[in-house]
Amino acid sequence: MKTPNSEMTPPRVPVTILTGFLGSGKTTLLNRVLSEEHGKRIAVIENEYGEVGIDQALVINADEEIFEMSNGCICCTVRGDLIRVLGNLMKRRDKFDYVLVETTGLADPGPVAQTFFMDEEIRAEYALDGIVTLVDAAHIERQLGRSDESTEQVAFADVMVLNKTDLVQDEVLDRLEARLRDMNRMARIVRSKQANVSVDTVLNLGAFDLDQVLERRPTFLEPEYPFEWTGVYSLDIGRYELSLADGPDPAMELVIVADQGTDDSALREGAEWCVRRYAEPVEIIRPGGEMPICQHMSLQLDASGRKSFFLQVDKQMRIGLYAQHTAEEFDLLLKNADGAVVPFEVERTWVAQHEHDDEVGSISIERNGDVDPERLNAWLGKLLRERGVDIFRMKGFISIAGESRRFVFQGVHMLFTGQPDRPWGDSPRRNQLVFIGRNLDESSMQQEFEACLI
Repeated sequence: MKTPNSEMTPPRVPVTILTGFLGSGKTTLLNRVLSEEHGKRIAVIENEYGEVGIDQALVINADEEIFEMSNGCICCTVRGDLIRVLGNLMKRRDKFDYVLVETTGLADPGPVAQTFFMDEEIRAEYALDGIVTLVDAAHIERQLGRSDESTEQVAFADVMVLNKTDLVQDEVLDRLEARLRDMNRMARIVRSKQANVSVDTVLNLGAFDLDQVLERRPTFLEPEYPFEWTGVYSLDIGRYELSLADGPDPAMELVIVADQGTDDSALREGAEWCVRRYAEPVEIIRPGGEMPICQHMSLQLDASGRKSFFLQVDKQMRIGLYAQHTAEEFDLLLKNADGAVVPFEVERTWVAQHEHDDEVGSISIERNGDVDPERLNAWLGKLLRERGVDIFRMKGFISIAGESRRFVFQGVHMLFTGQPDRPWGDSPRRNQLVFIGRNLDESSMQQEFEACLI
């Protein structure tokens, strides 16, 4: 029997995480979900890797709300952005009844899923319904050998969509499916061409089981943070100096938390609060500058020798320094107005966010004007022949001379597809291209594309 209070509490919003390595077909599946008649109002959250957001422009026009988080890994500092967007969504709760989170192809979905359990406000409003992983049948074996993220995407899946089956022979598909089952025996595997699966494959799964995840990975609820160290100090009213020596980085991001507790729960609460602050715009503080409390800042440390930054405390309080690096790396010292070192009461190190492959990067090309189709074909052909193995993903749209509609293209390694899209109309004719890959030469690619312009 329901109590009056339970009847007044709206059900939590179900969330599907849509993941898969670069070029696996996430946007195609997303378009399919948004275009089918399923009666649901879906809010879509996209995360892109690179300076130019392309995916939202490739998603079909739909009534659904689409929110974009660009230039970052959704499992690092952008976790704060995800919390912020989800929080803002709840202010418009009457406009949607389902959420789809599409991650960048370079993201480990584990920390994304953590968000729905670690943050109390998010946990109260949203329920993780399932993780759907798109698997590129033509390229997954190569990707599994070169990318930890693709392995994690398979391991966390509740449903795996083995996509692009038309590009692979049946015996190869059988072998692939057997390998995927060995990696994740709990997931359901669905085969598809061009992500042609029913909406029921993605929505209303009721599949994510936290107990099963914790059994497979006991450290699942140990989140990664965009900072590495916390020191807690008890301060009287006065002016303080934060002094740092030369260290391994020319800058250090920092948030100072007021009224910080010293027990484990207080430190974790402060850490989750700081995740949100680290997602906010950073304030640059140069040596000799004043440090604000409760704001995301970056201390500039490129000058040689010790650098000093100052903090004014107007009431007796305990503060927590949530720093990007450990105190030992910079011989960090907090001094009072008399020059005496203030010892920390408690210190804590955190699991720092993971490092991406430094060789993998994103190149964005944005140019106005029309391109010559013959020059463009010659350039792309040469690029794919010479660098196709190193190009994980390419996507974008192009303005071709004499064509009234923009040309949308997508590619994975040496596979390339494209087709005319919506008319340009009154919109400026503009080219936007994004390439994600290993050891790409941005300068030469920019110059070679410019040579294709009329």
